Amino acid sequence: MDSIIVTGNGPLSGTIPIAGAKNACLTLMPATLLSDEPLTLTNAPRLSDIRTMTALLESLGAEVSTLQGGQVIAMSSHALSSQRADYDIVRKMRASILVLGPLLARFGHAVVSLPGGCAIGARPVDLHLKALEAMGAELELREGYVHAKAPGGLKGGTVEFPFVSVGATENALMAATLAKGTTVLKRAAREPEIVDLAECLRKMGAQIEGDGTDTINVQGVERLHGATHPVVTDRIELGTYMLAPAICGGEVECLGGRIDLLSAFCEKLDAAGISVEETKTGLKVARKNGRIRAVDVETEPFPGFPTDLQAQFMALMCTAEGTSVLEEKIFENRFMHAPELMRMGANIDVHGGHATVTGVERLKGAPVMATDLRASVSLILAGLAAEGETIVNRVYHLDRGYERVEEKLRNVGAKIERVSGA
Repeated sequence: MDSIIVTGNGPLSGTIPIAGAKNACLTLMPATLLSDEPLTLTNAPRLSDIRTMTALLESLGAEVSTLQGGQVIAMSSHALSSQRADYDIVRKMRASILVLGPLLARFGHAVVSLPGGCAIGARPVDLHLKALEAMGAELELREGYVHAKAPGGLKGGTVEFPFVSVGATENALMAATLAKGTTVLKRAAREPEIVDLAECLRKMGAQIEGDGTDTINVQGVERLHGATHPVVTDRIELGTYMLAPAICGGEVECLGGRIDLLSAFCEKLDAAGISVEETKTGLKVARKNGRIRAVDVETEPFPGFPTDLQAQFMALMCTAEGTSVLEEKIFENRFMHAPELMRMGANIDVHGGHATVTGVERLKGAPVMATDLRASVSLILAGLAAEGETIVNRVYHLDRGYERVEEKLRNVGAKIERVSGA
């Protein structure tokens, strides 16, 4: 099993290219199931989760080709051989449930395994199922599978989510494009990934209005056609690399970055004493004079502070001047990185959904263990600013969401390497 070794090496300088968004790409790929014409995605990230979604689509009979080193994904669902998504693939990734809406909308039936558990909380799929039922789907749960049918096709309806869910909004949005009549999604997610999906679906012929707001209106059409669409910039990778110079000093330009993708996050960086400047090619990030200041954070749905940047921001707060409180309001069990940061000398007190972080002068390198995707990169960031060597174990989580992380950080002056385990 691979490990990553990080040695504190002073300020960073240079540029880091930001990849296309993993969460957007994992949603855009199932959209190919809505049409018998080709869908091509550009600016795709090269990650293990993308390979998992590729395997799932291929198991249904879709044709998937990766071009230009994996940055272009060409797909065609003109001759699907199955509408059944088996547990052996679905269990590997929760985003697999996103094939349910498209399959049901296009074919009138689908059998999809319930996803497996998740280390950062239950993340139930109930909202996905209730949204489809509001469009006339008949659902039955048997032996761990969702058996869905809509003999006369899905019908437009009003879907009012009890709380914001990105995945459920995406599933319902795709299904609604082929439903008969008008579908209204209320309390819909507003994330950039939702807007990106809607833009792609419109290119395919869908009639969608209101994406980016909490009410989305979809007028169903009889069929969708092919399209080519660039995947939006990964705002979580962007925020992660913006924190690198914030933590250990220096100045780094994140190519492809946009403030509108992370406005709440950028406000917290400014309050902590980090400069963020828009350039023609991205965002330039640098620490202002002196030690960074402690800042309180609450995670919220977009446009609030992203839960997927909470662990990384905690690493920054570990050496801030003063005490900060981080409140996790999206997922339970998402402070599992805290004990590992404490192994490096951090002063953190966790109580339920709150973590109180009192900054220390300097972290110290230590062997640590990654517990999930975002926790793994938070430990790498902490290692950049720590004294001595930090060994991050179980980094297979990292490869699900970050491509070529060692190369990108080395190119701006970090001392980091991956080593293979026995």
